[in-house]
Amino acid sequence: MYDVIVVGGGISGAVAAIAACRSGAKTLLIEQYGFLGGALTSCGVGPMMTFHVLDKQVVKGITGEVIERMKSEGKSPGHVYDTTGTTYTVTPFDAEGMKYALEDMLIESGGEILYHTMLAGVETKDSKISKIKVCNKAGLSDLEAKVYVDATGDGDLSAWSGVETVLGKNNSGDCQPMTMKFRMINVDIESLKEFMHQNPDEFPRYKKRGEIFYNSPRLSTGGMVLKLKDAYKNGEISFQREEVLIFETNTPGEVIINCTRVQGENGIDPKSLSRAETEGRKQVGEIERFLKKYVVGFENSSLTYSGPFIGVRSSRQIIGEYVLTVEDLLNCKNFDDVIAHGGYPIDIHPTKGTDKAEELATRHLEWGSMYNIPYRSLVNPVVDNLITVGRCISATFEAQGGIRVTPIAGAIGHAGGTAAAIAANEMQNARDIDMNKLKEKLVLQGAFIEGVSL
Repeated sequence: MYDVIVVGGGISGAVAAIAACRSGAKTLLIEQYGFLGGALTSCGVGPMMTFHVLDKQVVKGITGEVIERMKSEGKSPGHVYDTTGTTYTVTPFDAEGMKYALEDMLIESGGEILYHTMLAGVETKDSKISKIKVCNKAGLSDLEAKVYVDATGDGDLSAWSGVETVLGKNNSGDCQPMTMKFRMINVDIESLKEFMHQNPDEFPRYKKRGEIFYNSPRLSTGGMVLKLKDAYKNGEISFQREEVLIFETNTPGEVIINCTRVQGENGIDPKSLSRAETEGRKQVGEIERFLKKYVVGFENSSLTYSGPFIGVRSSRQIIGEYVLTVEDLLNCKNFDDVIAHGGYPIDIHPTKGTDKAEELATRHLEWGSMYNIPYRSLVNPVVDNLITVGRCISATFEAQGGIRVTPIAGAIGHAGGTAAAIAANEMQNARDIDMNKLKEKLVLQGAFIEGVSL
């Protein structure tokens, strides 16, 4: 019997497990792959955006500690100015370094990891999860804990235990498109910067920002807007996307490409997810050829990585004690039970067509504004010993477009893991724990909670 079982080892789940351990709970983390980090270490998501609001770091704690550890080992340059103009900072990192950092921190905290293990079933009794069934090389087996943390990203544990969920915009099933990111090496960054300087119409983000681009330790940009349209019209590219986003990793000359767009599929239907994987790989090949043909600096580059699974922006959202709305974010609503903060914009990729055809696209808060995320969006009225973390917490489709990014997911995980330990240690329902105690523990662990200091 464990105090806490965390299902899912992405950034939110890994941080939740570390937090639970550090709060005195006997903790098990189960993960379907053989490493931690989820989308950050498996499907090329990066850089992390954003730990900051203006110059203030609002995501700290264990998530911030991961970056500091990687910086000390040369696996990240740390937080650098966002030269794309989307937000305040970006945080490039080495994916292998992220795997090591998360795993080491969890083991050091006394946590147990069960890799190559997937959730296979849930049993509930008297409004509690009594056990979960998992599948791995040993077959099917049961695991028990006092408190469970759903960090699956898709809300699998929550949905299977009876928590109400919605899927996509207005519960229509229309989810944000998936993207298969990929990495390329041997990119001549200096030649690429010169190409951007000479072709400002192709790189609108570059205009009047040349000095910032040249002084940044890693390149983050988007462009080829005109040539990409031409390539779509002449059949070289089979899908519509407005620009190619290019992010240099911790390794100079290695870039992450964010461009593919798979619409009309969803991440909780196995057949749909399989179609998305196939379509994503096809699009990767198209963009690789496009970059080598048209973009100076990519002539001698090589595609080194895609997958092992496509990036999913949104799927299920739980219906919790409180449903966070886009108005809450844009109006910076204050919550008494605030457990995390963020300043990332409302970033919704079109479910159909192009950005221009989408009713909701990127919406920015007033520059320098910061929103709050309440604990009530992590707990639900149905299952007493369950806390949900990551991108599938209780939020509307529009609000999820802002809080889904990895630094915020990490901060949510930190709160969820700490709360799980409190509930387990004090034999309480997850939604009934003392909020002042939770906030104090978070701040003691280095988290930023506005208005709370020790």
